[in-house]
Amino acid sequence: MKNIDYFKLQAKNLFRDYKTKKPYVDDIDGETYYKYTPKYFDIDQIFLDYDWDEEKFSLMNAQHLIANMVGFRKWNDLIKASETELELAKLLFDNQDKISIDEWQDHIGGIAINNNVVLDDESKLAIFKKTIVNVDGHKSMFSSYRISK
Repeated sequence: MKNIDYFKLQAKNLFRDYKTKKPYVDDIDGETYYKYTPKYFDIDQIFLDYDWDEEKFSLMNAQHLIANMVGFRKWNDLIKASETELELAKLLFDNQDKISIDEWQDHIGGIAINNNVVLDDESKLAIFKKTIVNVDGHKSMFSSYRISK
């Protein structure tokens, strides 16, 4: 599967999980909320962290969220990315239990500043593989948005 197809599938899975929503009225405040029975993603955590409107969520919103989860500002930036950037993004997505996008950006930024260099995409990919993918024991401070790996 091509990397871009992988991200398209993740966006579709996120939207499928969203569509499992069932409204309920809270006994204490009388407000209507939603319960989800997701298969792929921790929908509650995603909506909390990204502050999306649960009433008006669409496949396009899911695509945007997936792009954000792997370090892109928007879906269009992701689909225009190089194969190296997409490979790194896929590794970030697959290893979010080891390191969040924020932790990765802090890590890679620190390396660049401490060594007074500008890292190209190939270098970032190599660093990720060497320090995250091929090393056991990493555990992100943040929870993974995926239900299962």
